[in-house]
Amino acid sequence: MYDREPRFPAHRTMNAARIEYTENGISHVASRRCDMIQVSKHGALLSILTQYHLPAEFYLDLPDAKISKVGCKLVKVNANNTIEVRFLRGLTEKEMNRIFVYSTHPDHRNVHLDLRA
Repeated sequence: MYDREPRFPAHRTMNAARIEYTENGISHVASRRCDMIQVSKHGALLSILTQYHLPAEFYLDLPDAKISKVGCKLVKVNANNTIEVRFLRGLTEKEMNRIFVYSTHPDHRNVHLDLRA
């Protein structure tokens, strides 16, 4: 399925994010902080503070950009405490704009919130 989708360019960004997943079946929801350092419409590169076990699928929240419950699939775990994830649904232009507005990366310093999108 993923090999038939168009490739979208990845943009450097710096957003605070939170990974949420269930532990022990459905009885306990765990939450871990991370940073989103690259994003495209169909995936992201996340930087985590320490190595810990992640499930194959989880939710990603971006509290500053007010984007919640984006379903993600773990693609690759890198040795430098970064993980590559694939979104289960593509991000819209409005969501991408909100990510860039609330990013602390210098590339997005002059991005303004588009109210029409």
